[in-house]
Amino acid sequence: MEIRRLLKNKVSLIGFVLVVLVILTAILAPWISPHDPLKQNIVKRFSKPSAEFFGGTDRYGRDLFSRTLWGSRLSLTVGFSATLLGAGLGTVLGLIAGYGKGWLSKGIMWLTDVFMSFPTMVLAIIVVVAFGPGTQNVVLAIGLAFTPRFIRLARASTLSISEQVFIEASRATGQSSVGIVWKHVLPNIAGDIIIMSTLWIATAIRLEASLSFLGLGTQPPIPSWGNMIREGMLYFMRAPWLSLIPGAGIFFAVIGFNMLGDGMRDVLDPKLRGRLT
Repeated sequence: MEIRRLLKNKVSLIGFVLVVLVILTAILAPWISPHDPLKQNIVKRFSKPSAEFFGGTDRYGRDLFSRTLWGSRLSLTVGFSATLLGAGLGTVLGLIAGYGKGWLSKGIMWLTDVFMSFPTMVLAIIVVVAFGPGTQNVVLAIGLAFTPRFIRLARASTLSISEQVFIEASRATGQSSVGIVWKHVLPNIAGDIIIMSTLWIATAIRLEASLSFLGLGTQPPIPSWGNMIREGMLYFMRAPWLSLIPGAGIFFAVIGFNMLGDGMRDVLDPKLRGRLT
């Protein structure tokens, strides 16, 4: 029923289709790439898009279409991994801060407020600079940058659920705090966490591309949408496809996850269900 309602929403349907296409592209990249993304052919450098090279070639003669397909694998890996890290750590700390009392809860929220004062991009750059560039460090940086946002969401939802009558009844029957949180609180806030995670996957993809564009993310020759755009900007007037093609990949991935997240919010939030037609 929920899936049927989701697919009736035109925005979420378009987002779902785009997300599926991006994921399939990433999974099938080894089989649908017409060329090796790392193979150089200096003789055919800066070739225009053609039947032989669908996306043209870069300054090393590497097929841009193949590199863009392989770049989707890295972007989605970082997007899902970083969001999972931020959501997992943030939800646990948010549950502790929302259901627990005392100095631990206050300490978590104090640190959260400190980190929330930094934009996610700035916080991610600080972490990457501290640990060094590389894909694994980018995942860590983005995940830690997301954590305060998930803490705030999980804590707010937990505080709301904790005031419900069935929680009081569970306490009266002698259930432990851990049991109440696991059996009653977490399932009731899971919808909010899932919705936010879907939306923040798009942000993680954008942040990874931004960090790679700045030279702080995935390092060449590994194809990443961000470092491909950076390399292409040097020759934009001569070969605009070097930046436009990976830029299109970022655009469709980000808009797809954003549309899907909005649709899931409409479906899972009872206050918005009436908007669906």
